[in-house]
Amino acid sequence: MLLSVVIPVFNEAKTVAALIEKVRAVALDKEIIIVNDGSSDGTREALAAYEKVDGVRVHHSPVNLGKGASVRIGFSFARGDLVVIQDADLELDPEEYHHLIKPILDGEADVVFGSRFLGAGRRGSISFYIANRALATLTNVLYGAHLTDIETCYKVFRRDVVQSLKLRASRFEIEPELTAQVLKHDYRLMELPISYRPRTRDEGKKISWRDGITAVTTLIQQRLDGKSR
Repeated sequence: MLLSVVIPVFNEAKTVAALIEKVRAVALDKEIIIVNDGSSDGTREALAAYEKVDGVRVHHSPVNLGKGASVRIGFSFARGDLVVIQDADLELDPEEYHHLIKPILDGEADVVFGSRFLGAGRRGSISFYIANRALATLTNVLYGAHLTDIETCYKVFRRDVVQSLKLRASRFEIEPELTAQVLKHDYRLMELPISYRPRTRDEGKKISWRDGITAVTTLIQQRLDGKSR
């Protein structure tokens, strides 16, 4: 079983090397696909040390295209049986891949989301918590689901699931788009709790309230598009 780890990166010079080392240390057969999204802060230089490392592929986009575009590029390179998205910060722990892939390997799920809120209560600021729970509630109403965290980075898919999705998102709307299409395909989606160490905007947090509005419109548009198959 080969796990493809897709890492979209934009201006994460301070954390990207440490994150890559954490991913490399995970005791799984894996390939690491890094998509540098036109970074201008020294990220490209930080990635230079990994461009000839076995099991690591580094792609440099010449301009900033957005997280969604970077995820789609990473998916196009993935060769693994399973695919997971990994942000280039240190908010999440790659050692949890073992926990997240197990339901798929056991034949119990097609897709697994790592929930930052399941069984853990509020994480991060109150506004962050309310916004994320509101998006999950809207998703549940629109799609008849029972999710707690649709904006989570940790989404694990069988590769054939990824290949069946028709993704167009360029920015952070990739998260609701992925969620909506998985639900519309009626794939078996399971949530599992994960640890989470939120960072602040001063520490490099990039998502904003405007992305929340885009997430709402994406969920509604995807619902109006009807079934995916």
